[in-house]
Amino acid sequence: MAEKKKALLLLNMGGVNSIDEIELFLKNMFADKNILTMNRYLRSLISYIIITKRLEDVKKNYELIGGKSPLLDITHKLIEKLKNRVDMPIYAVMRYVPPFATESLVKCRDDGVEELILFPMYPQYSTTTTLSSIEDIELGCEELDYHPTLKTVEPYYDRYEYIEASVEKIAEALGDRDSREYDLILSAHGLPVSIIRDGDPYEKQIEANASAIKIYLHDRGIKFRRVVLAYQSKVGSSAWLKPNLVDILRNPRNRRVLIYPLAFTIDNSETIFELDIEHREIAQKIGYHDYIVAKCFNDDDKFVNLITELIDEI
Repeated sequence: MAEKKKALLLLNMGGVNSIDEIELFLKNMFADKNILTMNRYLRSLISYIIITKRLEDVKKNYELIGGKSPLLDITHKLIEKLKNRVDMPIYAVMRYVPPFATESLVKCRDDGVEELILFPMYPQYSTTTTLSSIEDIELGCEELDYHPTLKTVEPYYDRYEYIEASVEKIAEALGDRDSREYDLILSAHGLPVSIIRDGDPYEKQIEANASAIKIYLHDRGIKFRRVVLAYQSKVGSSAWLKPNLVDILRNPRNRRVLIYPLAFTIDNSETIFELDIEHREIAQKIGYHDYIVAKCFNDDDKFVNLITELIDEI
């Protein structure tokens, strides 16, 4: 029997490609039932209020990082490297801004692709990220009357190769500094507590991810003054996962810190602006002696190897 024709889809939330896309991004994000988990009428009202209040501020933030997110450009570089390792078409699929799922699904359908391998670019599973992206693919296939086999790569937050690559990024950011003088803050994107209470496994997987990194650091003999897990990107007044990164920075036990973006694989506005500009300003005002932000995997060869291994196993 001939092997099915396959394609690889790299799933991500997306990053705006221009200032003009910011409103589209926000509208699509807050229209997502996995993000605002209430009936569609209330979701529409809350979405309108949030966007009206935040739009101009978000535009100013993006102007500080060149008017666009680096996420899509980096993803394309990653795909170019993957093409040397993976014998199938590869597409970037973004949830809230182009390239949307439909664009890739039409190409796959017209090319006779029978199996889609879905690779979530989120190491940990959450309904707000992984499930949202998978449902987007399923809905797109349904609307196109396209019925390929769908196979999804499982969360890889506890995969040895992933932990190893994470510690390498931490070591790379540290350089020749003495790790014992620094606090390592593992910063994950936050979520409302209500979503966790509804059964989302994200917090448990983040905690397991942080624990595995601590063990690997110990095994490699890299000793920080302390290793702390924190959550960033809180929006609104509802209860979110704690501790909040801003609170940790504003109440320092050590004024030398290295921040590692735990829940991201590719640099985006949350790492480039929020961590490296906005939160750096907090540290500078308080008088930190050193404030370092590690890079995400981006198109590193180790990440290419990890993706290749994971899709080979599926």
